[in-house]
Formats: sequence, C-alpha cells, structure tokens
Amino acid sequence: MREPVPGVLLETDGGWLLLDTGFNTALVRDPWLYKRYFPAVDYRPVLPGPGEPIEEGLAAVGVDIDDIHGVALSHLHHDHAGGLKLFAGRVPVHMQQREFDFGMAPGYDMERYALNKVDYDDPRIEWQLTDGEGQIAPGVTVIPTYGHTPGHQSFLVELDSSVGGGGFVFAFDAADLTENIEQELPIGGVVGIDPRETVEPIRRLKKLARDKGYPLIPGHDPHVWPAMTEAFADKFGA
Repeated sequence: MREPVPGVLLETDGGWLLLDTGFNTALVRDPWLYKRYFPAVDYRPVLPGPGEPIEEGLAAVGVDIDDIHGVALSHLHHDHAGGLKLFAGRVPVHMQQREFDFGMAPGYDMERYALNKVDYDDPRIEWQLTDGEGQIAPGVTVIPTYGHTPGHQSFLVELDSSVGGGGFVFAFDAADLTENIEQELPIGGVVGIDPRETVEPIRRLKKLARDKGYPLIPGHDPHVWPAMTEAFADKFGA
C-alpha cells in the first residue's frame, strides 16, 4: 500500500504555521544513508520530486519558505520530523513535552522506534513545548493523543468567519486510516503500550469532531488525502 505523508499549511494571525515536515530528504536520496536509516524492505520512503518537498509544495501555493513563522509536530517519527532541518534556528517548533522527553532520552535505540535523532536533536531548534492541551496559534489547538508515540498530539483547527468558519480535526497518526476511525480499530504502531489503548484517543477525537461539527481527518489514508487536497484547493484557492 502506498500512503501519503501530509503536511498542513495554516495562515494564522501570527503568520504561516506548518503542521509536520515529512522526511529528511538527505537520508532518502543518499544510498548509504538510506541503507543506514531505512533498512526494512517493507518500508520504502518515496519522494514526490527532485527538490525539497516542502519548498516545492509551498512554491506551488505561492508561499516562500521564509514566510513560515512556526512549525508544529504531531510526533517525532522520521516521516513527520525529517524536514526540521529546514527550520532549525529560524522558527519556533511546537511539540508535546512528553514527546520531547521520549525523543531525547539517553540509552534508547530510537531508530528501532522510527525516530532519527539526526532529524531533531539540534541545539538550534527553538522548542515550544506543551504539556497537554493548549492553543499554539489563534484557532489552532493541540490535543494530546498519546499512544502511537508517548507524546503524540493531534490538532483542532477552527477557521475564521472570513473564510466561512467551520474547522477540522487532524488526527495525524492517532488514526492512520478511515477504518481506524469508523471501526475504532487500534492503530498499527505503538511504543510501550497495548495497541488496544489507542482506541480511547480515537474515541475522544471522534467526540470532539462530532461536538464541533468538523470532519475528522486520518493521518495517512490514501483515499482521503487526495480528495481533501482538492477540497482545500477549491475552498481556499490554492
């Protein structure tokens, strides 16, 4: 199965905010680094083009990378934190304190858990850490959904009335696929817990989305994201 690795670009009162950053392209393109960091034959990162996907994606919607004023990570897995190299020393990076503590803990083989310290263990990164739920920008609230990783977070995004109001709940890897949401199935990857414990965060996200009247968007669904990308382009003209 081929799955998308999405990022979400939000225009807030404080400037452009990017949710998640994809892969570290240097580790994917260099054959020796690829063997070092992606040794499993059943997991193959695929890049969409010859350049940096973030730069190319931003350029496609007329946004310069220098216009990004902040980044927020759902978690530190290599398909979500790899693009931090583009932002280290430039903008604040929002994440859960629990995820930071896990990622920086000494004595663990983080690559076993699909975390590459080379992506995020950088003294230039300006971390903005949240302990639990909190607003990180106007209309953007982080929702702790621990389980996939010890400090995973999802996002509640509420739109301004100038663009029609409403909003979205982005599960990211708290729910990979639509079936995780609709059938309340445990997600595939966890760290140190029984996978069945990941159902409770899914139920919380479903209730939040239901109470708000917003769609709940899974993290890697190959059917949902192409349709959502078209819907975003139609709604916001990008």
